Amino acid sequence: QVQLVESGGGSVQAGGSLRLSCAASRRPYSREVFGWFRQAPGKEREFVAMIRARGGSEFYADSVKGRFTISRDNPKNTVYLQMNSLKAEDTAVYYCAVAERYESDYRAYDYWGQGTQVTVAS
Repeated sequence: QVQLVESGGGSVQAGGSLRLSCAASRRPYSREVFGWFRQAPGKEREFVAMIRARGGSEFYADSVKGRFTISRDNPKNTVYLQMNSLKAEDTAVYYCAVAERYESDYRAYDYWGQGTQVTVAS
């Protein structure tokens, strides 16, 4: 079991940047994977990015590749999502999650944070 708390969401103009944080309640296990997902009104939850909990194997959705960067700070048990060149279509609630294996399907993730709203104004 692990608790996850997201922070860093807010409102920003198109082209701007935000840095989301996901703080975990314990040190991640080596097998675990952190993922970022988002859900916009009327749309299904979609994968954004993932990273192995202890680093490496970063992977991104095509829609954010080149603009978003996922990283982690192991001493703080925290994973980040740096979002640059934000677009209106990035507007969504962003969720941090943990899975037991490396995959991008949200249904495979066992633990979820409460989400943080990101609004990009055009």
